[in-house]
Amino acid sequence: MARSACFVVAASVVLYSVSCFVAPGTAPRNPRRSSGSVAETDVAPALVQKPVTSSFCPLAFGAAVGLLVAVFGARPAMAVDLENGESIFTGNCAACHAGGNNTVVTEKKLKKEALITYGKYDVGAIIKQVTNGNGSMPAFGDKLGPDDIEDVANWV
Repeated sequence: MARSACFVVAASVVLYSVSCFVAPGTAPRNPRRSSGSVAETDVAPALVQKPVTSSFCPLAFGAAVGLLVAVFGARPAMAVDLENGESIFTGNCAACHAGGNNTVVTEKKLKKEALITYGKYDVGAIIKQVTNGNGSMPAFGDKLGPDDIEDVANWV
């Protein structure tokens, strides 16, 4: 919820800023200088055309919209997603490793002491174990994506 609110506020600020610099503005008024000749005074004011200029630039508008889409449309690069790691663990690993235990090889638990003892207290080692499997543990490299495996490894 807070992320959505931040997105709405940021988008509003960006759109307001874009409108200040890119949106059409009023044409500047250039008063005509009179030289005092009779010919100038006889011209009807309706026939005199004022040059119309605008501050609207389609290229700048396109660049602003493109930047807005690039910044807010892309998935943010997050180091790890622990909630995803927990849900992946619950769905794929908890059958054998419920509560950090190991129902197949009981001494190889997912507790800190056991992970240190067996050289698995490292995210890279856990990623390798989950991806390739080892011993009685099957490989999950074909079943899970690299991001999901990294999330599980960081969650463990």
